[in-house]
Amino acid sequence: MATKAIYSEVKNNGLGYWGVLGFFGLLVLGGVYAFLHMHEGHYTTGMDNQIVWGLPHVFAIFLIVAASGAANIATIGTVFGQQVYKPQGRLSIILAASLLVGGLVVLLLDLGSIGHVIEMAKGSMNFKSIFSWNMFLYSGFVMILTLYLWTMMARSKVAKFLYKPFGILNMFWRFMLTMGTGSIFGFLIARQYYDAAIMAPLFIVSSYVFGTAIYTIVLMVTYKFTGRELGDVVLNRLRNSLAVYIVLVLFFEMTRHLTNLYATEHHGVEAYILTGGFSNLFWYGQILLGSILPIFLIWCRCLKNNRLAHLGAVIFAVIGGFIQIYVILIGGQSYPLVLFPNAETSSSFFEGINNAYSASLAEWLLGIGGVGIALALLTVGVKVLRLLPTSLADAVVEPTHVK
Repeated sequence: MATKAIYSEVKNNGLGYWGVLGFFGLLVLGGVYAFLHMHEGHYTTGMDNQIVWGLPHVFAIFLIVAASGAANIATIGTVFGQQVYKPQGRLSIILAASLLVGGLVVLLLDLGSIGHVIEMAKGSMNFKSIFSWNMFLYSGFVMILTLYLWTMMARSKVAKFLYKPFGILNMFWRFMLTMGTGSIFGFLIARQYYDAAIMAPLFIVSSYVFGTAIYTIVLMVTYKFTGRELGDVVLNRLRNSLAVYIVLVLFFEMTRHLTNLYATEHHGVEAYILTGGFSNLFWYGQILLGSILPIFLIWCRCLKNNRLAHLGAVIFAVIGGFIQIYVILIGGQSYPLVLFPNAETSSSFFEGINNAYSASLAEWLLGIGGVGIALALLTVGVKVLRLLPTSLADAVVEPTHVK
């Protein structure tokens, strides 16, 4: 049976802590500059009336989906009673909340004007639109994460009683949120590369990859620089889980592409993604770098318990996940709309033309600024709240473990 975890905040007040926080602050300032630059409209960016979702949306969707996966660590401990994961619940929840806020800020600021945000809030909801559903799913997730963290940290009987119910609620809400995000694409029948019900489960499984990978990076870096002990039991659980999640993503991607290749109407877009303009990003970025290489680094026997290989695997998984969202979002828009099936169209309005897109500096800065917000919130959180167990050594999390 695991020893009861003792939590403490980060007590380092030195130059290192403030330097890290200051660096994240610079990223946020870059995002502020980008917002002010884009305030005049999207014509200042690489987006146009063909590519209406650009790089900031890639960052936003990646962060939001990763937030759902990061909260899964807490779910495994609370709902499924896995003792190894229970002490990690607090860090899991604060990371999920930070990633979600960072992604939502990018989404809002990408509108280009605060006035647009106000009008969106004032407007009536169209419940036939998945975007309207997501307004409730995102705000509800923030509230659930806050209350879930309270049940973990408070000592009252009420908090203890509500701990597992909120864990279950968090699990089901994450499913709905990620399914809703994936359904944005699944319901868009006008785009040949979207329009697939499998997008919902694909995004759910992808969230586990993104969230587990980012959580592992945060855990390893935080424990390294705070001098806390992190054992192999915890890392091996995360390592093996990540590999399984990556295999599942590959399975869903293979199923999606094989299904599209079976349907004649999707042959054009499949050829464009797999052998055309996005083939290098898909095959070398998402599949080779972001999937095959991490699986090799995790399951190669000669690299067992090698933390450098594990860190490399999770970093490559994050890069591959970001490329996956880029290919889906930008690649799907880049392929021209099929207005008249089985007919050729030609006009001055881009019919039948692959749409080029190159992200501007402002778009990069806005997306990176969202990452900066997430990391800054996390850095402040571990400083002011007791989120980190003082030790995650093997003898603490699993005393019966035999090396």
